[in-house]
Amino acid sequence: MKVVLFCGGLGLRLREHSDRIPKPMVPVGPRPILLHIMRYYAHFGHKDFILCLGWSGEIFKEYFLNYNEALSNDFVLSNSGKNVELLSQDIHDWSITFVNTGLRANIAQRLKAVRDHIGDDEVFLANYADDLTDLHLPDMIDFFHQKQAVGAFLSVRPAQSFHTVSVDDTGVVRAVTAIDDSDIWVNGGYFVFHRDIFDHIGDGEELVEEPFRRLIADQRLVSMKHDGFWGCMDTYKEKQRLDDMYAQGDAPWEVWNGKQSAPGLA
Repeated sequence: MKVVLFCGGLGLRLREHSDRIPKPMVPVGPRPILLHIMRYYAHFGHKDFILCLGWSGEIFKEYFLNYNEALSNDFVLSNSGKNVELLSQDIHDWSITFVNTGLRANIAQRLKAVRDHIGDDEVFLANYADDLTDLHLPDMIDFFHQKQAVGAFLSVRPAQSFHTVSVDDTGVVRAVTAIDDSDIWVNGGYFVFHRDIFDHIGDGEELVEEPFRRLIADQRLVSMKHDGFWGCMDTYKEKQRLDDMYAQGDAPWEVWNGKQSAPGLA
């Protein structure tokens, strides 16, 4: 199943890094968050990627054109350094399509721009390319097929430690609740789409606005709730959190390292 990754945005809320490099190329530990996401999908057998490029698209191309698997895997060096025998590999069997989808296009228009690269596939996956999870992906794909939907996305708890506030019309506070204890769920950025999604996207429209409203009206949009790990990298604070988790060996999204991926909630 092909995986469309939206890599073209400016990442304005992560200025400390994304003034220099696109947000999906900002590292978590020693590798870009994009590579963590791609390894997640590859772990579940989805190794055909389509990168929707925009701002600084050449950085993605240079990274993968110069990718050295010896830096990510164990190897044996012999013959005074002339021979390198890899003991394992990671991206050798991946297919990555690089597509310029415009400097300022929104998500839906980037998706439309790669329609031909999806080919005749009935179903494909998509991702914002700045979020990590330990979800057992086959569960979400099965959920999508069971519901006979056009689109499905992952719903997650907000990662921030905010409190929700209930206020009446006079300004009197009725309740202050930790967001973890509320029933608030947000779009987690992991999508499954039937190719019919393209019939619901008009020129200039944004994916989660007009197209999703049409799917909601037709009862063809579903969402799987996930109470396990999810983390995005929208701000520097969120990047620090992911870096700290990685440094401490607590990286639940690394399902390819034998970590048990968590089931979602229907």
